[in-house]
Amino acid sequence: ALRCLESALTAGARWAILCDTRGGTLPHEVLEIAEVVCKKFGGENIGIHAHNDTENAVANSLAAVQAGVRQVQGTINGLGERCGNANMMSLIPNLTLKMGYDTGVSAENMKNLVAVSRLLDERLGQAPQRQRPYVGASAFAHKGGLHVSAIAKDPKTYEHIVPDVVGNDRVIVMSDQAGVTNVSFHLQKIGLADLDKETMHGFLSLVKEREFEGFSYDGADASFELLARHYLKQLPSFFEILRFRVMDERRRNAKGEMINESEATVHVKVGEEEIMRVAMGIGPVHAFDSALRSALIEAFPKLQDIELIDYKVRIMPPAESKRGTEAITRVLLESTDGGGNRWTTVGVSGNVIDASAMALYDSYAYRLYKEKS
Repeated sequence: ALRCLESALTAGARWAILCDTRGGTLPHEVLEIAEVVCKKFGGENIGIHAHNDTENAVANSLAAVQAGVRQVQGTINGLGERCGNANMMSLIPNLTLKMGYDTGVSAENMKNLVAVSRLLDERLGQAPQRQRPYVGASAFAHKGGLHVSAIAKDPKTYEHIVPDVVGNDRVIVMSDQAGVTNVSFHLQKIGLADLDKETMHGFLSLVKEREFEGFSYDGADASFELLARHYLKQLPSFFEILRFRVMDERRRNAKGEMINESEATVHVKVGEEEIMRVAMGIGPVHAFDSALRSALIEAFPKLQDIELIDYKVRIMPPAESKRGTEAITRVLLESTDGGGNRWTTVGVSGNVIDASAMALYDSYAYRLYKEKS
C-alpha cells in the first residue's frame, strides 16, 4: 500500500486518499495507519475517506487529521451507501471549533450549517433527525428543572458551544418534569416574561395537567403559545368547530378494483355565521382538512397558503384500562405558510381523527393569531 501511494505521488497525483470504504476500521487503527503514512510522505497531499458502518466515520476522520492528514471527505448529514459517510455537519465544527483548524468555512458561514442540513432533508422529502449533533433540533435541548436553572445562570454548564455559532437554537423542553425556569424560558420567547408568581405557578400546573393527559409541548411550540395566550385570555376566538363527521368506505369500483374513499362533513361557526362543508379526501385526515379549509377560506383567505408538511401519530403508553387499539393517540402536525415559517401543533385523544382535528385547529388558529399580531 505504501509503494502504491509512493508511485501515485511521485507520478504527480495531487491527493492520495486513505479510503475506509468498508467502514470497519476503528479510530485507534486509523491514527496508527495515518501516522505511518504521514511520517513517510507528509500529510499535505494525504486525505481520509471514512464510511460509517461502525458509527466511527467522524471519529476516524478526526483521528486522521490529528495524525497529519489534510483532506477530509464527507457528505452533508453523512448521506451515503449502507450506513453513510463521514458527516460534514459534525466534521466542520469539530475541526474548526474544537481542534482549531482553518477549514475555509468562515464564522459567518458556519451559522448556515443548520439551514444547509435541513435544506438537504427537504430536497430528499424526509424529516430532519432531531438527535443530529450540532444541527439537530434536540442538539441543545434541556429538560430537567435544576438542569434548566443551571443553563439560565451559565449556559456553558451543559452546552459545549453556543448554539447560534452553527445556526441552531437553545430548546427548553416542556414536560411533566418542567419547573418554573422551563416555563419562564418558553414564555419569554413569546413575549410573556413578566408574569406574577401566582399566574406563573397556575400556568405551570395547567401544563403539567395537560402533559399528564398525553399532550407534549416538546417541539409543539405553536400549541404551547396558544395554550399560554388562552390561559391569559389573550387569544381571540377566530372560529369554532361545532361538529364534524368523517366516513371511510372500502369497496370495489365499476372495474372491480378495491378502492378506499374518505368523506368529511364539518360544521363551523365564524362570528355569528354557521357554515357547513363536505369534502372528499385521500384518507380521513385529508378529507377533514379539505372540508375545514373550505368552510374557513372565505373568512380567512390566508389559510389557503398553509401546507401540512409532516404528520406523526404516536400511540401513548397504555394505562390499565387503555391497551392496544383503545390506547390514547397523540398527533404532531407540522405546517408551513410558504414564506419560510414553520410551526408544530399537537392533539391528543382516544380517537385519531379527533386528535388530528385538535392539531389542525391549533395550526389554523396559530396562523391567524400571528397574522393578527
